[in-house]
Amino acid sequence: MKGTVVLKSNAIPEWEISGFVEYIKAGQKQGDMLLVVPQGYAAVRLGNEASIKQRLNVTPGMFYSLTFSAARTCAQDERLNVSVAPDSGMLPIQTVYNSEGWDSYAWAFRASSRVVVIILHNPGVEEDPACGPLIDSIAIRALYPPKPTNQNLLKNADFEEGPYILPNTSWGVLIPPNIEDDNSPLPAWMVESLKAVKYIDSDHFSVPQGKRAIELVGGKESAIAQVARTIVGKIYELTFSVGDASNSCEGSMIVEAFAGKDTIKIPYESKGKGGFKRAVLRFKAVATRTRVMFLSTYYHTSSKDFASLCGPVVDDVKLLSVRNPRRLV
Repeated sequence: MKGTVVLKSNAIPEWEISGFVEYIKAGQKQGDMLLVVPQGYAAVRLGNEASIKQRLNVTPGMFYSLTFSAARTCAQDERLNVSVAPDSGMLPIQTVYNSEGWDSYAWAFRASSRVVVIILHNPGVEEDPACGPLIDSIAIRALYPPKPTNQNLLKNADFEEGPYILPNTSWGVLIPPNIEDDNSPLPAWMVESLKAVKYIDSDHFSVPQGKRAIELVGGKESAIAQVARTIVGKIYELTFSVGDASNSCEGSMIVEAFAGKDTIKIPYESKGKGGFKRAVLRFKAVATRTRVMFLSTYYHTSSKDFASLCGPVVDDVKLLSVRNPRRLV
């Protein structure tokens, strides 16, 4: 070590580093700015073109989700490249969703061999070589993509299968934008938006059903979608829960639900203390594949700090055909 700079490539146990990597301890300052360490007493900062990597034993063909915490340390448009060959993803970390100054992110891959190399790389080229994201608390879990059943045409519709949520963290995990469903950390779902959605757990938030749910934290820029197989001319019902996460996210919320060309807006008055309501969208299928999508009409921030982005919660989604539609009209 020379000051905070890590000099040897293998100086951090189990990791191999490349480029300008700093070992940052909690409480450390950069000028007048306090550098935020998400958990524990230390984190690493990746400078221009710097990376950290680790080899890992996995099961070929299996899907895995990586969770890690990151904080930006400069005003520039910081991004992080995460890769496990042949997959890679560019994660924007410029938007800070959490007033604490950091967020946890998820990224998924499919193992192509028994040993993979996980690489976190800062592709930035800034004037200050030390400018770059702080990385902390990295974890991995295997994903088990659910299949559709005769009780639901949507897969993973209760959001119970998803990325690892770090213990003792009360801010959830962000699923980054433009994630395709092939390697999504939220199996079967796509994040079709410019902003992330937040994966939350019942240990730290109010969840309508089960242990996991999705919080739409980026207004109309924060959307999840899934394509379901349908029969042209048949009547279907899309039912779902809309609520709040009991995280001081107050106000008039609206969740917009789409099924093909049909849509419905569900208003929800949030007091920020938890609760939910059920909603239904009935539609006639016009194609053999119908896209189901949810987004929040408005942006919201927590009344606790007016900085943390928040929004309505969506959970317990069901899509079923209506057997006797005439009786129900």
